[in-house]
Amino acid sequence: MFTSPAFRPNDKASHTHLTRAAVLLYAIICGLAVATIYFSQPLLDAITLEFGISKAVIGIVVTATQCCYALGLFFLVPLGDMLDPRRLVTGMLVFIAIGLSIVAFAPNKWFLFLGMGMVGFQAVVAQVLVALAANRASQQSRGRTIGVVTSGIVLGILLARTFSGILADMAGWRSVYIAAAMITIGMAYLFITVTPASKRPPRAVTYPDMLRSIKDLFVQIPLLTVRGLLAFFLFSDFSILWSSMVLPMSAPPLSFSHSLVGLFGLAGAAGALAARSAGRLADRGFGQWTTGIALFLLSFSWLPIGALQHSMWLFVAGVVMLDFAVQAVHVTNQSMLLSVRPEARSRLTAAYMIFYSCGSAAGAVASTWIYSWAGWLGVCILGASVSLAALVFWACTLKMGRIVDNTCPCD
Repeated sequence: MFTSPAFRPNDKASHTHLTRAAVLLYAIICGLAVATIYFSQPLLDAITLEFGISKAVIGIVVTATQCCYALGLFFLVPLGDMLDPRRLVTGMLVFIAIGLSIVAFAPNKWFLFLGMGMVGFQAVVAQVLVALAANRASQQSRGRTIGVVTSGIVLGILLARTFSGILADMAGWRSVYIAAAMITIGMAYLFITVTPASKRPPRAVTYPDMLRSIKDLFVQIPLLTVRGLLAFFLFSDFSILWSSMVLPMSAPPLSFSHSLVGLFGLAGAAGALAARSAGRLADRGFGQWTTGIALFLLSFSWLPIGALQHSMWLFVAGVVMLDFAVQAVHVTNQSMLLSVRPEARSRLTAAYMIFYSCGSAAGAVASTWIYSWAGWLGVCILGASVSLAALVFWACTLKMGRIVDNTCPCD
């Protein structure tokens, strides 16, 4: 078992330093870090033309970034339990800026792939910040704080395409990465300003031992498996919608432009922002019922989403509901998990987010395949089925009693 007191942060000391301005800054940095992964998606055509990359190969840009992100979850995020997070986060932001600069000035496709890989690997700084925010927040405000910070992540995912598409139309695709690199350096400076250094006791274990300890968390904390599987369902649903909706929107009779499709991210952002209150409910002990209500809403949202080709207003309402439900459960999941073991918050975050990544990948693959076979109706049936599976799974876990409740006070 990996429970060395050398990894336990001094929560009482850290609570006093977390201001609203710091929470807001953490949310902005999280959004920016995650957005760097998605900037390339609307730019692939322009990148293909400039570097002479075939359309069959250009997908490697997105794949390499996502694969490196998954590696970063496992190898970098757990470092938050070992190192001073002030230095760790600052260093990761600097490396993101370097990666963005390599992409911006890439002379050939190999430098492009190198820069994208660096960006994806270091973008997990967003998850390091979630654990840091949980460490520095008081027990009474932890859920609310996590809600604000994770809202920044969802907003980054939803608005990245809109930002990169508009800026690329104005000044070319390289300008997106130049601007992002400059903003990232500015965020690193502000982060140092608002975050005090943390004094960590001497390390009791090695880095390899710490990585191996992640598997022990699943045995010691059954809540991690339960909430991780809920995350898998949630982000499969999220990806089913956002990966496939461009297909019917860009085809007749709608034939929307890429810029117009990108604007639908604003509807998703509205839903994500509305879900910040889920953290407050989790703080008050209502995490289970918040989860159930949100999963019911997630299942229902596919009815108006299915009206895409008949009523745009109904579709937008469905998008808002889906993103609200996903973010509400996501915030609740992390609020419950990060209250269990203060000394393992970074590793808990890494383990939980692996389910998130797998769910996102599965949803993207399944939705595009189903669309080619059964159209938009098939996609909506798939999304509703995944939502109902999540709801049934949650209902079954209620019978497990204390296993799925946050019953390990730690402050």
